[in-house]
Order: sequence, then C-alpha cells, then structure tokens
Amino acid sequence: MLKNIDPLLAPDLLKVLCEMGHGDEIVLADANFTAHSLARGKPIIRLPGVGMREACAAVLSVLPLDAAVAQPVTFMQVGDTPPGYRSALQRDVIGQMCARGDAGEGQCEAVERFAFYERVGRAFAIVQTGEMQAYSNFVFKKGVIAHALVP
Repeated sequence: MLKNIDPLLAPDLLKVLCEMGHGDEIVLADANFTAHSLARGKPIIRLPGVGMREACAAVLSVLPLDAAVAQPVTFMQVGDTPPGYRSALQRDVIGQMCARGDAGEGQCEAVERFAFYERVGRAFAIVQTGEMQAYSNFVFKKGVIAHALVP
C-alpha cells in the first residue's frame, strides 16, 4: 500500500499512467466497450465492479491533464441526441472534474461514437470499468508536472 494513492489505482494501472508521456491519451471505457477489438496491442486494464465516476476520480487524482490543448477531455456523444446533450453520468463526471479543478466545462468535448473509436486507436491504453451506463466513455490527454521555466 502507498500513502495518498487511491486504492483503485492497482499496480498495473499506476505503471501505465507512469509510462505515458505528455500528450499520450488514456481511455476510460464502460463495461460494454469494444476494448479488445480497438486496443490492437495496447494495454487493457480491467476494473470490474468499478463505476465510471470512481474510476475517473482515481485516475485524475494522479494524472495531470494537458494544459497545452483546448480540450484535454473527450467523451462519447450519446447517439441520436441533440448537440450539447450530456447523460446524467457524463454531467456528474464533468461536474466532479470541475469541482476538483481537474478541468473546466469548456475543456470537455463530446465526440460522435465512430470518431471516438478512431481516437481510441491512437490511445496509449484502455481502462475498462464495470460501468453499465451506455456511452460512458472518456479519453484523457496527459499533461506535464514541471517546475516553472527560469528565464
């Protein structure tokens, strides 16, 4: 056990998060996500029985988001819904990110399902949760933790 590390961050997940570099992306996917067919050799980490809210909070407790891009958070748009629609779960996850200071509303972008799948193809790894709510998939782009530049 480690101090101040969320217990959902098992060794395999911590290893992947540490190996990711600036700009790499990690997918947090629901239980129904096609992780194995989209992973194509990427690490897949399973968190069975863990909901998306808890998984996102755990990952973002150690993962800095990329401040160099406008929208370091992407989520899958719910099919056949008007632009701007967010499910209750999506609103909760984004609300929690805002409350913790991880990201602001404007830093979260909805992406159509098949465009989301293309994005997954470029991701570093996939974390498949036990979340049963459909369209509960997120991508986080890793940022940096650095000292201020000295002129």
